[in-house]
Amino acid sequence: MNTLDHIDTWDIDTFDDELRAKLRLAESLIRDYLTTSRRQFLEREASDHRMPHPENPHAADYIAFTEEMGRDMEHRTIRAWHYARLDDDEVSAMREGGIYPGTLDTLRRRLDAQVAAGTLSATDAADLYKASPCHDPEQQPGRLGKFWMASEPIRVDDSGVKPLLKSWGGESTHMWLKDERLKALVATIGQPRILEVAVPLAKTTHSYSASRAVIGAFARTLGCRPDREGFDLYTQEPLEPAAILAVHTEGESKFKKVGRGYPTTFNARR
Repeated sequence: MNTLDHIDTWDIDTFDDELRAKLRLAESLIRDYLTTSRRQFLEREASDHRMPHPENPHAADYIAFTEEMGRDMEHRTIRAWHYARLDDDEVSAMREGGIYPGTLDTLRRRLDAQVAAGTLSATDAADLYKASPCHDPEQQPGRLGKFWMASEPIRVDDSGVKPLLKSWGGESTHMWLKDERLKALVATIGQPRILEVAVPLAKTTHSYSASRAVIGAFARTLGCRPDREGFDLYTQEPLEPAAILAVHTEGESKFKKVGRGYPTTFNARR
């Protein structure tokens, strides 16, 4: 597949022919494993819970297939979703130069740009930089050098993304802020945005999660009831400008529809 020929992990109609063929070859295994798992779950729920959990006889083969598909998914690109409060210049810079994982240097440059634009004083920028959780050694592994996304669209009123849309700079600026004036200030910079991003799974460590998601999507077409397999993912590598498929801004028609009507193929209650 071309790098930017992407799939939606929840929608088998977007899967390439090779992926669909591999899933069809494993149809019996997928159905047998999931229907057995479902039956065992219901039997245990109806029991007194004194018996040990039964083994699913199809588990070993199903896990092996999922791992095999994980290796296969490394060659594919998926559509992912990034939630942030950004100003117009930041959106333009992404469209022209692509996406770069966040570091303390990129945070410093973003703050400096706000000082140059007159939205922050030099003192406020210094205080925000100093207060960033990205200085903390325990926080750094999960934040520095990573650009985080979600594999499925999330409603803008979801508690997980509301803070990201409310405050400019995301958790890198607001998470540990105690100064109420600064909290209010970063909430005035930029606008809430949702980015649709084409992410090559080879640039992430999440191909196994993608495997579980596409198997689950296929299983639902068989009448099975797998757990919903949405997942968070990150890239540690830059993404080219063409990877930005769309930018939705608060006030635009699609912004409030994301995750609840847009995309039309996505149903959060499946």
